[in-house]
Amino acid sequence: MVKKYKGFGSTAIHAGQQPDPNHAHVTPIYAGSTYYFDTAEQGMQRFAGEEDGYIYSRWGNPNLSEAADKIAALEAFGLTDDNKKPLALKGILHASGMAALSTMILSTLKTGDAILSHYSLYGGTQELVDKILPRFGVQAIIEDLRDLNKAADAIKRNPNIRMLYIETPANPTMQCVDIEALTQLAHQHNILVACDNTFATPYLQQPFKYSVDFVIHSTTKFLNGHGTAIGGVWIGKDIHFMNTVGTKTHRLIGGNGNPFDAFLLVQGIKTLELRMDKHCTNVMQVASFLNAHNTIEKVYYAGLEDHPDYTIAQKQMKHPGAMLSFELKGGFEAGKHFINKLQMCTSAVSLGTCDTLVCHPASTTHYGITKAQREVFGITDGLVRMSIGIENIEDILEDVEQALKV
Repeated sequence: MVKKYKGFGSTAIHAGQQPDPNHAHVTPIYAGSTYYFDTAEQGMQRFAGEEDGYIYSRWGNPNLSEAADKIAALEAFGLTDDNKKPLALKGILHASGMAALSTMILSTLKTGDAILSHYSLYGGTQELVDKILPRFGVQAIIEDLRDLNKAADAIKRNPNIRMLYIETPANPTMQCVDIEALTQLAHQHNILVACDNTFATPYLQQPFKYSVDFVIHSTTKFLNGHGTAIGGVWIGKDIHFMNTVGTKTHRLIGGNGNPFDAFLLVQGIKTLELRMDKHCTNVMQVASFLNAHNTIEKVYYAGLEDHPDYTIAQKQMKHPGAMLSFELKGGFEAGKHFINKLQMCTSAVSLGTCDTLVCHPASTTHYGITKAQREVFGITDGLVRMSIGIENIEDILEDVEQALKV
C-alpha cells in the first residue's frame, strides 16, 4: 500500500522512493541499460506482465519510476476518485515535455480525428499541431476557449474532435481558461481533456481536481527547478489505459527519460514547495512594480486584478504562478534595450529556474509561428517574458529598474 502523507512537502520528498537493496539513503543512479533474470521463466513472466520488475532501461528503471511516481503523487495530493478513495494516477517519464506530448497524442488520436485547443500555446506545441499532426490526418482547431460559447460551437461544428488540449496559464500571454467548465463540456461529448500544467505545477494547480483525463509537464521547468536536466511527464487517471496502450506507445516511440536526468529531477522536486512560495512572493512584487512603471504599456499577469482572467486564476489556482509578460511603450526596440541592459537577470529561453530568466518570445520560443498568427494570439513583437526567480527581491527589482531606464 502506498503511504499517503498529510503535507504536500512531505509527499514531494518521500513519494515514489523505494527501499534500496544496499540501504542507500537516496536512490542511486541506475546507469545500466538492461536487467538480468534469475531464470528463463522469470524473463518470460516479466515480458508477459505476470511479474513486476525491470527489463530494459528504455522501458523503465528505478530512477524513472521514482520521478514519475512522485509527480503523479503530487498531482493526486489530497484528491479522491468517484468512490471517495484516494485518487490513483499513473505517470510515465519522458526525455522532454514534447516527447511526453507526442506519446500522449499518438496513444489517443488517429487519422480523421481533430484536436481542439486555444490561443497562445507554447511555441513547440503550436508547431506540432500546425505542422506535424496534419501529415498524419489529425486536424488542429484553435479557438479562444476563454469563451465557452466558442468552445461549444467548435465542438458542434466539428464532430471529429477527440481531444481538448489546454495550457493554463498559457505561454507567453498568461491567458487562463476554465478547466472545470471546459472539462464538463468536453466530457458531455466524450472528448478527452489534457492539460499542460507546467507553468502552475501541482503545488499551485491540480487539473485532476476538475476531472481532466491527462496532465502534461515539461519537468525541465519548475519541477526540476535548477535548469540541470531536460524531461517531461505524461500522467493519466485511466490506469489500465496508461499501463497498456500508453506504456506500449511510449516504449515503441522511444522517448524515454534517462537515469541521470531523472535523479536530478527527483532532487529538485524535493524543494518544490519552498521554491514556489518564494517564486510567488517575488513575482507579485515584480508585477506590481512593472504595472506602475511609466515605460510599461501592459503587464500580462493573472495575479493583477485588471488581467481578464484574474477571476479564473483565483478560482482554480492556489496562486497565479511565477511567470509574467509585459510590453514596453517603445515596442520591440525598447524590449531589446531592456534585455541587453540586464545585469543579474539572465537572457535565456526556458523558465522555472532559481534565477530570473528573460526572453523575447517572438524571436525565440515562438519564432516558428507566423507573425500574423502570433498577433492573433496576442504575442506581439514587443512582448517580453519573465520567469521570476528566487533571488532576493531587492536585487531583482533593482536590476529591472535600471534596465528600464532609457
